[in-house]
Formats: sequence, C-alpha cells, structure tokens
Amino acid sequence: MTVTAARRVALLAALPVVGAVQGCTDLDEHPTSTISPDNYYRTEQEVRGGLAGVYSSLRSVQDNYWYLSQVSTDETVVPVRGQDWLDNGKWLELHRQTWTAGSAITLDNVNGAWNQLFTGVARANVVLGALQPNQVDDQAVIEAELRALRAYYYYLLMDLFGNVPIVTDAAVQQREPSTRAEVFAFVESELLAARPALPETWDGANYGRMTQGAVDAILASLYLNAEVFTGTVTEGGLQRGTARWQDAVDAADRILNSGVYSLAADWKSNFSPTNESSPELIFVARNSPQPGLGLTFINRAVHYNHYRSPGGWNGFSTLADTYNAFDDADLRKSIFLVGPQVSLETGEPINDRAGHPLVLTPEIHDVTQAAENEGVRVVKFPFDPAHSQEQMGNDFPLFRLAEIYLIKAEALNELGHTGDAIPLVNVIRARVFNPPKPLSAGLSQAALRSAILQERLFELNNEGKRRQDMIRMGVFTAPFEFKEQREPYRVLFPIPLTQLQTNPLLVQNPGY
Repeated sequence: MTVTAARRVALLAALPVVGAVQGCTDLDEHPTSTISPDNYYRTEQEVRGGLAGVYSSLRSVQDNYWYLSQVSTDETVVPVRGQDWLDNGKWLELHRQTWTAGSAITLDNVNGAWNQLFTGVARANVVLGALQPNQVDDQAVIEAELRALRAYYYYLLMDLFGNVPIVTDAAVQQREPSTRAEVFAFVESELLAARPALPETWDGANYGRMTQGAVDAILASLYLNAEVFTGTVTEGGLQRGTARWQDAVDAADRILNSGVYSLAADWKSNFSPTNESSPELIFVARNSPQPGLGLTFINRAVHYNHYRSPGGWNGFSTLADTYNAFDDADLRKSIFLVGPQVSLETGEPINDRAGHPLVLTPEIHDVTQAAENEGVRVVKFPFDPAHSQEQMGNDFPLFRLAEIYLIKAEALNELGHTGDAIPLVNVIRARVFNPPKPLSAGLSQAALRSAILQERLFELNNEGKRRQDMIRMGVFTAPFEFKEQREPYRVLFPIPLTQLQTNPLLVQNPGY
C-alpha cells in the first residue's frame, strides 16, 4: 500500500492522511488508496505500521533540516562548478544568509523542511487520534513514543521558524501560530509526560525506537538552548529568554548515570555502515542501503569519480578555515578528503573529468566558479560497500553520548563551575588524541566557552548542529568565509510565502 503525504495539508500545519505499514517516506507519492483514522488503525499490525511511518519521518532530518543547519554556517559551502550546483543560486544564498520569504532556497528547502517536519507531526497525530483505549499491547509505550516523536519534530520546527502552530488533533483546518516560548513549553511538557512510559533500552529487534535516554537527550539540548528558544526575535535580533542551565545538567546526568551508554572506543565506529552496534548512539535516524531509505551524505560531497555507480555529486565542501582549525594530530581530521584521491571502492588513483590525477585542495578561490577539485570533502559517514546507488546504510546520529558530555560541560561553565566543566571536555578529547592533548585546567569561563564552541565543531562536524551552536553563542550572523555580516533577525528562517498563502493565519517572522 502507498499513501499520500498530503502536502497541502501539511502546509496548513494540520493532518495529512498517512500510515504506511512499511514506513514509506516518499513525500511526493501519489496514493493508490486512501486511508484515514476512520477506516484504518483497527488492528495491532496497522497501529504498529502507523508508528513506523512516524519514525520514518526521522530520515527527513538528514534532508532539508540538515541542509539549512549546515550550509548556513561556517562548516559547509556548496560552490558552483560550471553548471553543477547553480540551482538558481540557492546554495550560495543559503551560505551567505541572503534568503527572503520568496527566494530560491526558501521556496525549495526551507519550505521543504516545514513540510517534512509537519508531516512527522501529522503522522503522529493521525495515529494518536485513531487509538482506542486498550486497543493494542504496550499501548502506553506506543502513545509515549508518538508523543515524544511529535515533540521532537516540534523542537526542530521551533529551532528553524520560532512561532508555529501547535496541532494535536486530526482536524484539517488553518491554525494560528503559538509563540516560540509556548512551543518550547509544549515540547518540554510532552517529553516529560512521555518519559515514564518509555523503556531505558530496547532489544536488538527494536533498535532505534524512542527511549528514556532519547527523551533526556532532547531535553538536555532543549534546556541548553532555552535562552534562545524562549526569547523573542525582532528586527534588531534576539532578546534572550530564561536560562535553564541546571536543567540541562540534570538531563545530561540522567543519561551519563544511567549505565546504558558509553563512549565508543573507536570514534569512527559511530558513523560506519554498521554503526548500530555503537554503545554511544542515543537516538538515530535509521537508514538502509535500499532505494529511498538510505543516507546520501557521502554522495553530496565526493567527486564524480570517487565511485562508479552512480558516482558522487561533487557539491558540499568544507570551508578552508574550518578544515585548517583542526589539529593535525586530531583523529577527527581524518574525516576529510584532501590531496591526491583514490577510488572509494578499489583504492586505485582516480582522475578528474579532464583525465588528470584528482587532487583536492582546501582553498576555493571563487565559490561562483569553482574548479571541480577545489574544496575539502567530508566522508565522516564512510562509503557503504552494500550501497544501492547513492543510498548508504549508515544510521544518522540525532544524539550521541559525546554531545551529552559537551552539553553538560557548557551548562556547568555557564553556571560558573568552569573547573568542573573542563574535565568533561577532556574526556571527549582523550579519545581522539594520542598522546593526549587536554584543555588547560586554568581556562577562564570565557575561554572555555570559546573552546567548547570549537570542540563542538570538531566533534559534531557534519551532524547538523552548527547553526544552533552559533546562534546560541551569538556568532551566527557574524562574518565568516564567503559570507559578510548579516542582519541579526536571520537567527530565524522566514515563513515561506507558500505557507503564508496557504494559511493566512500564520505571521511572518520579523525582518522578512
């Protein structure tokens, strides 16, 4: 059975007709049959199929949300290479932060992020609305999973757009937006309500399902960003709200003290095609090397000739300034491809399109007309030999234990406990430096704040965290490579014109 994602309804921030027993994630499908809460979700199999559909929306986080969180920052740029990646200028518009409510990136990927995340909300609402009392075994757990997943999608919507409608029922109608602080309160309350019914762990057959640790990780990040998320954005920028540093520490401690998670001895194992075995992963988007179900990160970056079928896309590149910020002794610098290149499949040297040996350079001299060999490429999520075309089986970490250490360290530092925070950062550094290269125990609060921002760059590079980090640290709209100082209201994306036209009750963000 295939089902519709009901794009127009998602634009209304309401309820699409979704279910997908097989966890279908093609948001552009045309239905061969239509289901609704009135004629579906009547058996345990159908309910669990609907739950799988809500989980399948997690893969959208590695799509448009990731694009917006990466390319708008000092981590990533997508240069134009001839006619490749021109795309009406949208990628350079995103990196330069020059978007408007009706510009190329907004009408495409910003609008896509809105649709994809609200589709996750809608799928959860459909199943929740259809459940009858005591309908299936473990119903309390399933309801908790649905509420926690819906809260996570709202966490991401709040991050990108600020004020969005809160929808918890199946009615298809236009909705007024809630304030960002109200969305924050909703996300927090839903996560706290769901947590007690969730297990600490699942068996291997249920790997990837929501746990108490996943809820705590979302809460820890929510509280870390509370000043931003409960603040107010005007044309003059962000007026910060109430800090929740101690709550961030407490949520992190519940994970660190649970005994469920541990840092992977091999840092690279967190990103491999078999990374489901990593003890560090807390919450993931599951991928499979099958059509439409895989991770495409490596294709976005590597050269056309890095592997044969279908070949790389030769697009996403790391900025030279970011690449050069990594210590040469840091294991994490090995995620980058630079210098003479070899096939990812055979290890044999490869050529560029003109037949010359391919040598990647850190420098991009002109992002509007870059050479095919310019720019360092990221292969943090390495090539999957079992791939299907561009679809790789590496699971995408939404949260992992290393970030929890860094969240606790940052929150402790902001509370004035700098001496207690430094060892937490050094736990992360000890794994990737041999011999060890710890941070100095004598760092000031301000120096450690800067060091944590850098450490998150090194540890979480390419994991879609950078935009949020730069906003929290107050440097998102500041100049960086290929980008000038931008207006402070750009800490929020605009509500796309397509959404405003579909739902006139929505209110455009300041400055747009």
